[in-house]
Amino acid sequence: MLRIRQDLVDAIVSHARADHPDEACGVIAGPAGADLPDRFIPMLNAARSPTFYEFDSMDLLRLYRAMDDNDEVPVVIYHSHTATEAYPSRTDVSYASEPDAHYVVVSTRETGAGDGPFELRSYRIVDGVISEEEITII
Repeated sequence: MLRIRQDLVDAIVSHARADHPDEACGVIAGPAGADLPDRFIPMLNAARSPTFYEFDSMDLLRLYRAMDDNDEVPVVIYHSHTATEAYPSRTDVSYASEPDAHYVVVSTRETGAGDGPFELRSYRIVDGVISEEEITII
């Protein structure tokens, strides 16, 4: 189960809407061993694509160095889908390399960049196997 603060959910949705029609992506880091997302880190979708996302390799290197310096881990890895449901694609599964992370997908297909309904779901992805999990907003 993913336990996450409302302000972090709001930040994910806001980032997804701001980057629409391209997919948004980012990380929420937290203390190592705590499984508690704390520090919101929006990333640039280097692919600038409405159908997939890619972290810039230099941005990713800086992110992991900063997390190491702060004794943090990537608790949540998030991205948006702009035209499909909030479910990991085959490409998303192939990119999933953090077995302890919660993979959050938000769909902006109904309202795009505007306010209104959105779909937000969380998954564990380990060895190519997708398992949806409950989200508790704290």
